[in-house]
Amino acid sequence: MATFARTNIFSVYLPNQLGNSRRCFFKPSNIPIINHKFAAKIRASSTAFVETKPTEPIVVDKESSVNKKVLACPICFEPVTWIGDPCLSLESAAGSSLQCNTCKKTYSGVQSHFDLTTASGAKNYGESMPFVTELFRTPFVSFLYERGWRQNFIWGGFPGPEKEFELMKDYLKPVFGGNIIDASCGSGMFSRIFAKSELFSLVVALDYSENMLKQCYEFVKKEENFPKENYILVRADISRLPFASSSVDAVHAGAAIHCWPSPSTAVAEISRVLRPGGVFVATTYVLDGPYNFIPFLRPLRQNIMQISGSFAFMSESELEDLCRACGLVGFTCIRNSRFVMFTATKPI
Repeated sequence: MATFARTNIFSVYLPNQLGNSRRCFFKPSNIPIINHKFAAKIRASSTAFVETKPTEPIVVDKESSVNKKVLACPICFEPVTWIGDPCLSLESAAGSSLQCNTCKKTYSGVQSHFDLTTASGAKNYGESMPFVTELFRTPFVSFLYERGWRQNFIWGGFPGPEKEFELMKDYLKPVFGGNIIDASCGSGMFSRIFAKSELFSLVVALDYSENMLKQCYEFVKKEENFPKENYILVRADISRLPFASSSVDAVHAGAAIHCWPSPSTAVAEISRVLRPGGVFVATTYVLDGPYNFIPFLRPLRQNIMQISGSFAFMSESELEDLCRACGLVGFTCIRNSRFVMFTATKPI
């Protein structure tokens, strides 16, 4: 079984008094990081990470009938009727199906997940995606993701899964007790952390890769005492999310946005499904250097990435502009080398 990167790689030190700069500092410990400066900056508009534990009791409503209403047809975005296992859990996909009340299409579950892509059930039609998307659908990369691939992100400034979760808790605090979608979840590293935290009423691990979802399923099966209730795996296209509009409390996308074929379409979809006050929090590699300062290089870089199907890294200002263009407000980010964690919310 894969293990997470150790959390003692970085220690987080918080200032006793936070002025307008609202800074949070990382301090490296045992592992040397080459040419990295570990002063992560938070924008002045952000909320400081003073306390990650909730000060009031969190009410988590895990009623299955309520959580099932979140799922919708990816074609018409209308609610679906759950047919089969009355319980909502990891095991409920096998032998269950979802039927759209409008277009009457049925989406069948397999052992590990529900397939809620628009082409689900097609016998002769197949749809190919850009190279990066198809790369993560391969069994080889899916197997490697938590067995060395993700752990190497520390060299780009990523502090590690557990520490990233601690950092995002302050962003997610307003929606504790609600549901959360782990978009482009990969092999489910963060969705499993969300489920075990017991801070959310429903955790949906969502990815386009069937093999990533199978890896997630296997990891969960091997974990003792894993809270499988109100934890489901869904195959879906990030640009066509199978959730009712204004039905989701939080969406997380860890190291994912640079892999999406169209980040604007995806973030617009996230904005659509978020409830007013809902939170979008994501991490990625930020693009620095001449592309930020020389005007003609930016479209050149975008064209090269579009043609090659390679990763679409963005600058901090581009990420903020993207969120604003898709109807999200209150952009805030934390930087550490090329690592950036950013958040924005759906206006109330």
